[in-house]
Amino acid sequence: MPELPEVEVVRTGLERWVCGRTVAAVEVLHPRAVRRHLAGPDDFAAQLTGHRLGTARRRGKYLWVPVEPSLASPASPASPASPASPADPGRAVLAHLGMSGQLLVQPQGSPDEKHLRIRFRFADAEATELRFVDQRTFGGLSLHDTVPGDPEGLPDVIAHIARDPLDPAFDDDAFHAALRRRRTTVKRALLDQSLISGVGNIYADEALWRTRLHYDRPTAGLTRPRTAELLLHIREVMNEALAAGGTSFDSLYVNVNGESGYFDRSLDAYGREDEPCRRCGTAMRRRPWMNRSSYFCPRCQPAPRPAR
Repeated sequence: MPELPEVEVVRTGLERWVCGRTVAAVEVLHPRAVRRHLAGPDDFAAQLTGHRLGTARRRGKYLWVPVEPSLASPASPASPASPASPADPGRAVLAHLGMSGQLLVQPQGSPDEKHLRIRFRFADAEATELRFVDQRTFGGLSLHDTVPGDPEGLPDVIAHIARDPLDPAFDDDAFHAALRRRRTTVKRALLDQSLISGVGNIYADEALWRTRLHYDRPTAGLTRPRTAELLLHIREVMNEALAAGGTSFDSLYVNVNGESGYFDRSLDAYGREDEPCRRCGTAMRRRPWMNRSSYFCPRCQPAPRPAR
């Protein structure tokens, strides 16, 4: 599943190609792609048609586009009052990419992708459209109310998601205090999106390798300097991944222009089982962990001693 760097790459592409454009039509080609929009495909399309899309935003792995008021002229005084539009300010399109979701900006008239699920056409003269493509149909788009007064227009369904470590408003001290209170281990804490968002399996393993922390290290014993070092490495690895366009192991993750990222060439831990540690030369190991895998160096990241 895409993590923060991959979602941020998609967000910047949407900001460039979609921000400020008015939706002329929405075509839902597979109802599962809007299953989280409980009113159904027709309602999803109707609520967006004629409205302008704002600047794409992100929190952790979550991506959304605010929906701005219709640009249509107001009714004349002689006309009956129009009902409030369901897409007035305070609404946003939330994108959940799942395992294989892609938001692509394509020329109008170009061949449809095999797994095209939703198409947005726009009212301007620019001959491009936005497409949601999803091979495995785990992802989707949905329209939601936003948190009242939130300056970013945060959808209410993700209000419980914590800020991510690249967010200027992320509170390092509060994060350390939360770690010390939790009766858990460090990797479990990093993947807890209510504690810190945007970190997934790949970047957790990378940051832990850089910090020389074993994934099963209890959080209660982390000192403030150790937490600060961990956050430093999380930010470093995510910024490096952003510069490389994210991590792509196959063709399922691409940016809005269909291009793959190449940070997988720079990974120090994830996917490197039996390869020499880039720091000490010891063979890297992989262990099953929460239906995933954890990659680590047994010498640089020694396992914690069992509690008595």
